[in-house]
Amino acid sequence: METTHRPAARVICLDASHRLLLLHWRDPFDGTRLWEPPGGGIESGETPLVAARRELAEETGLDPAAVLDRSVLVDRDVRWNGKRHIGTEHFFVARFAAEQPALTRTGLLPDEQANLYAHAWIAWSELDALADPVEPPQLPAVLGVLVPDGPWSGRDSA
Repeated sequence: METTHRPAARVICLDASHRLLLLHWRDPFDGTRLWEPPGGGIESGETPLVAARRELAEETGLDPAAVLDRSVLVDRDVRWNGKRHIGTEHFFVARFAAEQPALTRTGLLPDEQANLYAHAWIAWSELDALADPVEPPQLPAVLGVLVPDGPWSGRDSA
């Protein structure tokens, strides 16, 4: 399997009730599905923060100004579209005052439109109940570092 490295940035979005926004993707290569926060590759000349804000706007239509200027580095190892993607990604957090803000998909590329199966605002207590894997697996620990005072504090996130 081919291995690629692509610098990337992702955004953990929280609504007024601390629900997490996750996108549910279908792998075009083998049909497997996974959940992950919005985000994607850092383009030439972009900072991780600029990329995170751009990707959030493209994938969700949410206000990119909500992305806070603090990130956590996360090592990723994901199989997608017949390739193994490895590398370190910047994870940011964005908070929204509304309950489950509505999303738009107008900024997605055609292949992204085809492979984005669904999205959901997931209650913290329901994360472990999702049928498909959540990426990255260490998402609870990442969120605990970015937002230590959330309802997940004190939960075993190792």
